[in-house]
Amino acid sequence: MSHSVHTSIVVGQRPAAPSVDGRGRSTSATPAQAGERHLGFRPDIEGLRAIAVVLVVLNHVGLGLFAGGYVGVDVFFVISGFLITTLLLKEAGCTGTISLRRFYARRAIRLLPVSTVVLIATVLAAWFWLPATRFRSISLDALFSTFYGINWRLAYEGTDYLNATAAPSPLQHLWSLAVEEQFYLVWPLLLIIVWKGKKAAYTLGALVVISLLVSAQQTAAAAPWAYFGSHTRAWELGIGALVALATGVLRRTPKALAAVMTWGGLLAVVAAAVTFDKTTPFPGYAALLPVVGTAAVIAGGSVNQNRLIGTRPFQFVGRLSYGWYLWHWPVLMIWPSALGRDPGVKSNLAFAVASLGLAWITYHLVENPVRHRRRLRNRARRGLILGIALSASAAAVALVAGMIPPTLPIGPPAGDTRTELARAADPQARLTELITGSVGAARMPSNLTPALADAKVDKPAIYDDGCHATYQQVRSGDCVYGDPAGARTVYLVGDSHAAHWFPAVDDLARAHGWRLVALTKAACQMPRVLIYLTGFERPYRECTTWREQTLRRIEREKPDLVVLASNDLDSGLLDDDGRRLPRADQPWVRAWQQTWERLEGIPTVLLQDTPWPGRDAPECAAVNARRLARCDRTVGKAIAERKRRDLVADAARADGLRVIDPTPWFCAGGRCPIIVGNTLVYKDNSHLTDAYVRAIAPLLGRELFSGAAGGG
Repeated sequence: MSHSVHTSIVVGQRPAAPSVDGRGRSTSATPAQAGERHLGFRPDIEGLRAIAVVLVVLNHVGLGLFAGGYVGVDVFFVISGFLITTLLLKEAGCTGTISLRRFYARRAIRLLPVSTVVLIATVLAAWFWLPATRFRSISLDALFSTFYGINWRLAYEGTDYLNATAAPSPLQHLWSLAVEEQFYLVWPLLLIIVWKGKKAAYTLGALVVISLLVSAQQTAAAAPWAYFGSHTRAWELGIGALVALATGVLRRTPKALAAVMTWGGLLAVVAAAVTFDKTTPFPGYAALLPVVGTAAVIAGGSVNQNRLIGTRPFQFVGRLSYGWYLWHWPVLMIWPSALGRDPGVKSNLAFAVASLGLAWITYHLVENPVRHRRRLRNRARRGLILGIALSASAAAVALVAGMIPPTLPIGPPAGDTRTELARAADPQARLTELITGSVGAARMPSNLTPALADAKVDKPAIYDDGCHATYQQVRSGDCVYGDPAGARTVYLVGDSHAAHWFPAVDDLARAHGWRLVALTKAACQMPRVLIYLTGFERPYRECTTWREQTLRRIEREKPDLVVLASNDLDSGLLDDDGRRLPRADQPWVRAWQQTWERLEGIPTVLLQDTPWPGRDAPECAAVNARRLARCDRTVGKAIAERKRRDLVADAARADGLRVIDPTPWFCAGGRCPIIVGNTLVYKDNSHLTDAYVRAIAPLLGRELFSGAAGGG
């Protein structure tokens, strides 16, 4: 929104005939005013907006019938592509030019006032009511949203395994506005370049095809990038633009056929909303159904508008659709924390309706007064200045709020857990005392390590070093830690639940003079079976490839010790063709056996999974800062898949593996706290903090190296 240079191109002769506005009034547009004149009101498009926002809202409140209601965003994309292109074409035909300065000024006046109000209100509400642990991330979301880049931030975080369980941001929904703004930045420039040669339709058509193909490829390979990426969504706006370019031809459509197009298009959109769900590979080719359906409604409406969506209820909701879309998501994300209640469908529906009330207020007090203000509409420079001022204000609020996070009540300092265990004659006995003393605590210690706000970034060095394979990677690097010159070698192998042990194993390897090779991969468990990759919604074949390469490497290099560790939960076991296997424990046990059978003759330790806190531990501590005991969990609930875990352990011992059960390092007296001494145990809902892993290293060392060949 910061463009201030007036760029235009002559694309045709300026018409002398007066134009007609959307209410049938004759207007004689001057060159400066022509681009601002009304485009001609389309009640059917207003009704489409209503359908789009209702589908999105019903999906977000959790109404199962509309599990595919997210397609409402795709409807918005097509509408935006159509309207923006129509505006540009009419300005070009009326004035002979396309003024980028006027175009961006119009966008600023139309979009920024309400979005700025919502963004600032959301940041302030989050400061008061959401867990303090989330505020740093939310302030960053606000900053990225201000400059229309939050879609890329969400795409990146969606491929970060350690962030996979994070609560949704109350600003997450602004990703769609970012995609549209990126389109608005590129499309007018492209139209200027290709218009003179009458190649706009061909150029846009080629880009639509390319974007659709990229979308399909990315949907199969990297779903978050496909969902949030502007490169994979551009074709949807492009379809709307193509409809605008084809308006002259479409007006010759027979009325009967146009009626079929509008009703068929509406049916396609609704069908997508009720038949799609979170398992549907999306957007990809699946998005063709709502996108083509929307395009058909708009195209048919150029001749024969659908009367149903032109009725008053649809028009009312359509007018408020922009504000409702902006308000509903923050309200749904914040109200449960503000009122201390768990969300439900009925409650969500009530608050979604309340957010429609907020949309009505901002429509009448902010949106309409600003966009109809003549001083802004007739002077592009003023509109741009307003846009810059609003963006700067939102950015300032985000930055200042990020520097002043909410404070939490704390208790007196506690003894340092790492120091206590390092100097204890019996570390396990001392740790049991520390755990017992931490169970039932009311407040967190003032010297908590790491601080709640820092827990998310408290991760093993192998992540920053690029030595923990990402989802797409199928090879591990030659990352050697511990004592690189050591005579003996230990391999740490598994998924992120192996990786979170790295700080302790690294410290121990250096102390014992062992080389450490870390071979870990995001969400890739070691049992030799194809698993389903949640989030990407597809079989995790990269894991199968990586696992086989890792096992071959171990067979070839024959290290002195292999430590296997993996998450006990699975998101679905699949056969070689990608079909789900019936849920049973024995296939999992057999898959583990197939793994360690490959390691026959190599000393191998099975380090069992750690207890789980059940929810994001730092967030639980922030929410329950005065009643920390609410975050304690019983051992029975903290151990995931207990029966399966025991079966695997029995099979491992029977086949000669050493099995380490870490439960006594986390639980005592049947309870498992999330803070032990002064140390936060978990960084999220399952992964350990570096600080706690290093604190309990003496206990791991006794189990790990005392029985290793040659000791150390």
